[in-house]
Amino acid sequence: MASVTYDKVYKRFGEVVAVNNLNIKIEDKEFLVLVGPSGCGKSTALRCLAGLEDISEGQILIGDQVVNDVPPKDRDIAMVFQSYALYPHMTVYDNMAFGLKLRKTPKDEIKRRVEEAADILGIESLLERKPRQLSGGQRQRVALGRAIVREPKVFLLDEPLSNLDAKLRVETRANISKLHQQLQTTFIYVTHDQIEAMTMATRIAVIESGILQQIDTPSNLYDKPDNIFVAGFIGSPAMNFFPATIQQSDGKLIVDADSIVLEIPEARKEVYQSHVGNQIIFGIRPEDIFTPEYAPPGIIAQPVETTVDITELMGNEIMLFLKSGKHDFVARVDPRTKAGIGQEMQVVINMDNMHIFDRETELAIR
Repeated sequence: MASVTYDKVYKRFGEVVAVNNLNIKIEDKEFLVLVGPSGCGKSTALRCLAGLEDISEGQILIGDQVVNDVPPKDRDIAMVFQSYALYPHMTVYDNMAFGLKLRKTPKDEIKRRVEEAADILGIESLLERKPRQLSGGQRQRVALGRAIVREPKVFLLDEPLSNLDAKLRVETRANISKLHQQLQTTFIYVTHDQIEAMTMATRIAVIESGILQQIDTPSNLYDKPDNIFVAGFIGSPAMNFFPATIQQSDGKLIVDADSIVLEIPEARKEVYQSHVGNQIIFGIRPEDIFTPEYAPPGIIAQPVETTVDITELMGNEIMLFLKSGKHDFVARVDPRTKAGIGQEMQVVINMDNMHIFDRETELAIR
């Protein structure tokens, strides 16, 4: 098994910088997810590690070995792509065994590895089938099996669930997490889906425009985003943002966003005292906005008068799309809430979980 290190890595395509000074240390047996919007450079970073792209500057290490000039086949990695790329004329067994046959692995060893991988993935009964006889989820498991039999130091997975329907994505997501626990190998996983990232990762690296924005555990990214981009990208629905200023009145600190005026909790006044008069962005997650009758006890709740624009009943919750003055925002509320379109209603904001960002730098103020 092995750690992976990106040390000041750049990848340029002409004038375009796809990966910009990437520095990440991925520990042995860790499950790291690279997440970001399409075109942010996450797949390019993975392809550089796989040796499918040459880096422009910096070093990539697998364990203690610099692999910049090591051919892909000698890097001891296995990659699973968005496209399953199975050979249609071969059986599942032969698809999984093909790479081992090229390496002149003994037949008995091939048989052992394929059968072990099939057992782990629950596809023992499919080994004699051709890819056309398989569902999308089964084909994805075969592609995973083909990687497992390599017994690599590092698994690389590039958006492997993108071609699956919603139900299969959830199932396969769980299977990949179990696979990581069973194999005890380093996994590096690329996705644009932050739900996949939050549910699977040991740590998440958030990338935008080729630049690493923040790397941390899922809970820390959610609770303590470093900037507005991370705050808006992690969490679904996204965090609500309100342009505002911090004002002082009668010894209290106030977030003044015109139609929304909120008192900063006493315990957090010291942090923001030096920002009085400054323009800021106030952030609050939809799940921290409640209707008064269903607000949890013990929170510091500040009221806001709103008008209901749209309601979406999700079964276990209701999404309320609300208006207050010039502000549009989303609340994720109790399913017992009675709210109709056009209705005026009060909601309360849990100020214990508020976020404040500098409007100019977009960095969190803590």
